[in-house]
Amino acid sequence: MGCSGCSSGSGLPAGCKNNGACGISGCNKLEVFDWLAGIQLPEGQKPFDVVEIRFKNSRKSYFRYSDSHLLCIGDVVVVEANPGFDVGVVSLSGELVRMQMTRKGVKDNHELRKVLRKATQDDIARWQEARLLENATMMRSREIAQSLGLVMKISDVEYQGDKSRAVFYYTADNRVDFRELIKKYAEAFRVRIEMKQIGSRQEASRLGGIGSCGRELCCSTWLTDFRSVSTSAARYQQLALNPQKLAGQCGKLKCCLNYELDSYMEAVREFPSPTTKLFTETGAAIQFKTDIFKRKIWFVMEEYNASNSPICLDLEVVKGVIEMNKKGEKPKDLRELQLVEEEEEDLFYSNVVGQDSLNRFDKAKGNKKRRKGSGSTGKTGRAGGESAQGTQEGRNSRNTDQKGRSSGNRGQQGDRGQRPPRPKGPQSDGGRRLDKGSSDGPKE
Repeated sequence: MGCSGCSSGSGLPAGCKNNGACGISGCNKLEVFDWLAGIQLPEGQKPFDVVEIRFKNSRKSYFRYSDSHLLCIGDVVVVEANPGFDVGVVSLSGELVRMQMTRKGVKDNHELRKVLRKATQDDIARWQEARLLENATMMRSREIAQSLGLVMKISDVEYQGDKSRAVFYYTADNRVDFRELIKKYAEAFRVRIEMKQIGSRQEASRLGGIGSCGRELCCSTWLTDFRSVSTSAARYQQLALNPQKLAGQCGKLKCCLNYELDSYMEAVREFPSPTTKLFTETGAAIQFKTDIFKRKIWFVMEEYNASNSPICLDLEVVKGVIEMNKKGEKPKDLRELQLVEEEEEDLFYSNVVGQDSLNRFDKAKGNKKRRKGSGSTGKTGRAGGESAQGTQEGRNSRNTDQKGRSSGNRGQQGDRGQRPPRPKGPQSDGGRRLDKGSSDGPKE
């Protein structure tokens, strides 16, 4: 879902169509569900007078409001800014705001800025005009930075609600001297310029997107603390060290690599070291692959031979062989201890009509075209063929009669000194066909 204060989209919440009054503010970026909304306060206790205001993308802040303003989730308000004022949307109110401030380390003191009023139509119109300027400003700012030869990336621009200030968010690998850049920006945009450097993960959090799992990015929906992720997390989970698959939209290692790391590390403790060798009478075997959850380990013989295929062993069997090696004993062959994998029958799917066959469309199809005069189907086919042959013979005999008559007529006309008229019309079966209006010969 998106709203007008976010770069993801515009309009009302796409879910409940209730302007966010159902417990969420309408944007799915770092959203907090107000699970205390339906609980009444104890008698004599006043509601908490601080609300959480959300601005563009994931930027949020806390403001104090007076008793004269009754604010609900989704209200557009005008708040204090330095300088001027800003416009935002109430994303959280009530006692849950106190808990969020404690979690984020925000103190409830006089330093909190105030909510001035609910936004009027003029305030919202000016706010929308400022939002429409942001895309063009970002493109122009990138051109100016490139012309100055600065190695930086302008990822986002946010105008203040009164269009008096613009904040440029950028990412850079090294320190950037942008003193000359700020002068160029001030001349081009005629507003107060503020530059903020953010990391790659903060950039992905602000812009949002869809991950390789098909869901929205964790950093833009609920993840707020970015912990360091190392390649050892992928090794513990036995993932291929492919940077294209392990990297997220920010270009860093995916944060989700840490989600199941503790479970894998706890399960790996029961398994022997990957460098452990099993000694048998036929030779030594080294570890090839491990399946933690199925508790299986595959070994291959250290000496290569034609039958050197992986041997699947159960974890308990491997531990037993290791204990035998410690005592100086060796099993005869690991293949005698190999775990036989039973094929599981899939009861939910079967190839009933042959839809999985790759050559189901390669079968030769019969000639379904019918000849003229042929029978329909089945037993009448032979009779139809005979009737067609008889029809053809009758047609040939009629053509022969017509040829004889025509030659006889031409002989009679030649005796009288008259030239016979030339027949008009298409030829058929090597002979000439007479017109319907002409007669077979002169009438006597």
